[in-house]
Amino acid sequence: MELYDVVKKLVGEIKPIGETTEDGKRFENLKVMTDMVDQLLTDIDEVASGKNRYEYSIKCAGEYADKFLTRIGITE
Repeated sequence: MELYDVVKKLVGEIKPIGETTEDGKRFENLKVMTDMVDQLLTDIDEVASGKNRYEYSIKCAGEYADKFLTRIGITE
């Protein structure tokens, strides 16, 4: 089982299906999921801030994180 599958199983379904009671549960799951994604993106952004450092490992990780954030449209 991949990490993605574990997270989806822990959080639960997020896509609404048009049934009020079930969709209320899924909306709460969506809030949990978006909060987690926000926290993860904040962590990645913190790594990206090291892209101009002189230490190779910090610079390498920072550049990788920055490219990811640029690709998904968070930074330019």
